[in-house]
Formats: sequence, C-alpha cells, structure tokens
Amino acid sequence: MKKLGIIGCGWLGTHIAERVSDQYEIFATTTTESKIEDLQSKGFNSTLANFPDKLDPEMKEWDMASQLDAIIISVPFSGIRGAQISMTEKRQNLLNFLGDFKGQLFLMSSTGVYPQTEKEFTEDDQPAKEVESEQFILDKFPQTNILRLAGLMGDQRLLKNYNISNLDQLVNHIHYKDICSVFEKMLENNSQSKVYNVVAPTHPNKEEVINSQKGLPYSGERTTKGRIISPDKLIKELDFEFQYPDPRYFHLS
Repeated sequence: MKKLGIIGCGWLGTHIAERVSDQYEIFATTTTESKIEDLQSKGFNSTLANFPDKLDPEMKEWDMASQLDAIIISVPFSGIRGAQISMTEKRQNLLNFLGDFKGQLFLMSSTGVYPQTEKEFTEDDQPAKEVESEQFILDKFPQTNILRLAGLMGDQRLLKNYNISNLDQLVNHIHYKDICSVFEKMLENNSQSKVYNVVAPTHPNKEEVINSQKGLPYSGERTTKGRIISPDKLIKELDFEFQYPDPRYFHLS
C-alpha cells in the first residue's frame, strides 16, 4: 500500500485521511499530544511535530519522509492578516523537516492571496512565484502543488453558525468533501507543479446562504458586490465535477 503523509492533520487533514485510507497508509503529524491518541484510534500513524516561529536548531528531517509517496502540508505559513510577524524561520523549520523529499507534494494555501478587489480572479492573476507564502516552498520543491482553498465549510461549519457581517457580499466557499475529491484525483493523476483555486463555482451572497441554511426564503436581488475566485482551471484540467457546487446547499450533506 502507498504511504501518505499529512503535516498538520487537523479538521481538514483528518477528513482527507479518512477518505483515502483505503488506498494509502496514513502518517500524520499534530502539534498536540492529545491529538496523537485520537489519530491513532482512526488507524493512522501519528507523531508530534511543531514548527515554531523561531528557527529550531534541533529540527531534523522527518524520519518517514523518504518512505512516503506523497505529503500534504496543512499548516498555515502565510501569517495572520495584519500581524507583522516574519514567517521566514517557521518556514525554514518546515523545509528542514521535509529534508530532500522527492515525492508528490501539496501545500494548502488560501484564496486570501488575492486582493479584496471587486473582480473575478484566476490563478494567473497571482502567480505562485510572486506569493511569498507559496514561493518559499517552490524554490526548494518545484514539484509542489499549490491548492488555494476558499472558506472551508461542511459538517458544523456552516455560515448560519457564525456571527456574520456584510450580508450582501458574495461568498467564495468550498465543501470539505470536494476538497477531498480534488486530492483523490490529483493523487491518482500524480499531478505535479499545479496551482488551483479550490472553490465552489456558485457565488451567492452571505444572506442567501444563511437563509437557505435556516430554511428561510430570500426575496432580495443577488448582489454583485465583492470578489469572485474562479475554479475554471481546476474544472477544466482535472475534468472536475463538484459534489457541492452551491454554498446555499452545503448543509444538505
């Protein structure tokens, strides 16, 4: 059986692991001791790994790295919006942990790399080599696939459960099950050096989504206020069909 590593196996990483565990032996890292037992109870090999903001002189290459067919990096390396904290040393800790990995590699990025401008964005509008939080890994691992994830939704992660402002703004959301399907397809295809926006193709406004999730009618006109992130490249190149193309119906999963 092939081996898949997931660095930072949190909510999304666990969903991905569960989806592909019949095809891959899972090796997961987590930052908390308590999570190790939880991951092991699911049948995953788990280990403790932290990536501090300061360079860790003790950071060694992951002892499993050379045996893995693919690695998914699901640890945030873009920093917190508005916080002037250098991520350089944190990123170097990750690079040291990866060692000289030659296999298929994925970095979870975000549609947050696009500016808050009212237009439709494609991957070409923001080349990965010009995005600091993506470029750092491509310099050492050019085979890395960059997945720019929209707002993560599904299960209890529904817009109606949050305190929301700017209700007339369009949403860029993605259901976690579709993210899992993207990974499945890219693993199967042995995709290399791809950059994709992973976002549902329908963009209702926040009020429409909330009303639908609460079972309420929506009588307003759809706004065109806000930016739209296009998944067209993903759809075309992977021949991808979304299971949940419309965020208004994410609660029906």
